[in-house]
Amino acid sequence: MPYPNGVVTCVSLDADHRFSKTVQASITLLKGLGVRGDAHMGVTVRHRSRVARVPAQPNLRQVHLIHEELHTELRAAGFLVGPGDMGENVTTRGLALLDLPQGTRLHIGPSAVVEITGLRNPCRQLDAFQHGLTAAVLSRADDGRLIRRAGVMGIVLSSGDVQPGDEISVELPPKPHGSLEVV
Repeated sequence: MPYPNGVVTCVSLDADHRFSKTVQASITLLKGLGVRGDAHMGVTVRHRSRVARVPAQPNLRQVHLIHEELHTELRAAGFLVGPGDMGENVTTRGLALLDLPQGTRLHIGPSAVVEITGLRNPCRQLDAFQHGLTAAVLSRADDGRLIRRAGVMGIVLSSGDVQPGDEISVELPPKPHGSLEVV
């Protein structure tokens, strides 16, 4: 049974290492690099805390995606959040991003393909943006396992321009499916 399609609702980037990203009319995804012009673009990791530990590690965080439904939920809880505010490059609607297995390929627009590598780990930068935001994107499963809801990370497999309104189709990896872990 095919996975339901989603849609891009917003795209964002920032050339500097700031927490939030600026909304754009479109962005260009570059194979093996990430978002053209974004501070996190590169073959090796660009996130400052990770560069400090192991600068030559592969960049599994080239593209950050968040589902618009999370923004809606957070606004209902009193937070002032919108597209790009939590550092995401692509805001989606209609996809249960957090439920997708590792290795899922998202075909975005006419040619871009992003492979999901794992979960974004919510960090204290969320609280620096708005007090209590870290706790709002974390919860516990019945078995006590921590659930992280701050989006997913991916790598670019095929280049392409991405803009609001672009359809996202899902290509699941072969079974058995691996759960998303923090990258």
